[in-house]
Amino acid sequence: MPGLGPNLAMHTGGEMFSALGARDSNGCRRPLRTLRPAFAAAIGILLTSCTTAGSADTHAAATTPAPVGPGSGSDGRVYVTNQQDDTLSVIDARSYKVVATVKAGKAPEGVAVAPGGRHVYVANNGSAQVSVLDTRTNKITKTVPVEKSPTGVGLSPDGRSLYVANGGSNTVSVIDTGTNRVAARIPVGKSPVSVAFSRDGSTAYVANSGSGSLSVINTRTRKVTRNLAAGHSPVGVAVTPDGKSAYVADEVAAHVLAIGTRTRKTTEEVRVGEGPFDVAIGPDGKSVYAAVLGPGQVSVIDTGNNRISSTISGGPTGTDPFNIEVTHQAVYVTEQAAGTLTVIDPKSNKVVATVTVGTSPYGVAVS
Repeated sequence: MPGLGPNLAMHTGGEMFSALGARDSNGCRRPLRTLRPAFAAAIGILLTSCTTAGSADTHAAATTPAPVGPGSGSDGRVYVTNQQDDTLSVIDARSYKVVATVKAGKAPEGVAVAPGGRHVYVANNGSAQVSVLDTRTNKITKTVPVEKSPTGVGLSPDGRSLYVANGGSNTVSVIDTGTNRVAARIPVGKSPVSVAFSRDGSTAYVANSGSGSLSVINTRTRKVTRNLAAGHSPVGVAVTPDGKSAYVADEVAAHVLAIGTRTRKTTEEVRVGEGPFDVAIGPDGKSVYAAVLGPGQVSVIDTGNNRISSTISGGPTGTDPFNIEVTHQAVYVTEQAAGTLTVIDPKSNKVVATVTVGTSPYGVAVS
């Protein structure tokens, strides 16, 4: 497929998607990717396809012996959405084994776990709905219609509101988790991809890949108070525990941006390599973990000086590390092209497990 600039759009199945949100015939998101140097000058950036459907056993156990480090901690279950399988993998965080595979909606992407772990929320991009999973039974108990192409989700710290970034309608749907109904619709920038909250829950940040902006939402009034410049194509966003900085993965510019939430300006651009897609901040706020598609790695950024302190390889180039979640016990990374979940010990920055999940894994959340 020919390369597309970040502000161009394409039609797929009669629907409009941004270049970032382009999908194949199976409804799978295609990450932007730069070809190797020998071809880059001639062709430039292209959209790589996801792995083909119908792959081998998607319920295999982890390729690691008895768990050590992260697996011996307090994480209970890890939830991974599989775009092409239309499923949700449920993984035991101690044994690193898939214990259940749940049918979700079409092309599931973003996923979030409620405080206490009772429910899991899954954004189904292809069916414009959010599925609600009861974790005691691993069954979908409710589906909530939202707007076009829901992609990322963010749950407020108190668990009462789920913010859903609707990439195809340039809006955020706010779902009241008590009633499982849409309580508000908030217009944001073009092609919103992800949502992150300040620790106190007063502010939500939405990365808009199509307009190169970060929408800042007052969660009390449910209105956008300002839009911050956020590079060329911001996709992942995370906020430091003190609320002073938002870190944004700019996929096209190959940077992670540090944006001052008070100054409203970019304070640093950290070059991490081709195609950074998601970022997550460690619980102590000292490190930012960036999933970087091109080199197939996780870059660790020291928030004290905004320099790369470590790089972690989750596998050969082409595994496409996509989304990332960090707890005290582990760093979890979905590898979209490889169909796996990589588990990293944050103390040693070593890979301790590789779990085979479904086809084209996208989102990850931990209870």
